[in-house]
Amino acid sequence: MPPLPREAPAGPTAGTRRERDGHESLRERVADSRWRRRIAARRSIDHAYRMGVGIVGGLVVAVGLATIPLPGPGWLTVIAGLFVLATEFMWAERLLEFTRRHVRAWTDWVGRQPVWVRLGIGVLTAAFVYGVLVVTLHLTGVPDWVPGWVPLWR
Repeated sequence: MPPLPREAPAGPTAGTRRERDGHESLRERVADSRWRRRIAARRSIDHAYRMGVGIVGGLVVAVGLATIPLPGPGWLTVIAGLFVLATEFMWAERLLEFTRRHVRAWTDWVGRQPVWVRLGIGVLTAAFVYGVLVVTLHLTGVPDWVPGWVPLWR
């Protein structure tokens, strides 16, 4: 019995990105690489590889989410984890594209604002980060390597 033909997905996301707009997605570029085709040729290795990518990407996203309220690259870490996941999973690629559009819209909006609004956003961001740092150090304790003259709780 011959295999049944697969139906093409309907709607605006039908087909590959290359077919829709002439550009390849990250996932398509990785899938077209020689090393990835060799892995995909063996189903058991391909499944283990995809699970590994999912675990590593998920861990990077989880670390990023945990560090968002702390000073440091929390959002950058989340985006890096999504980038890892987007090499294999369409949902992560769509989420990464959604994030890219919204970050670009925010950046464009801030760029159109007067200087005093941009400075205000910068000051509020710095105050928030400083507040989170002080509360974190208060809850966890100030490390011993911090000099005694630093005005934080001991």
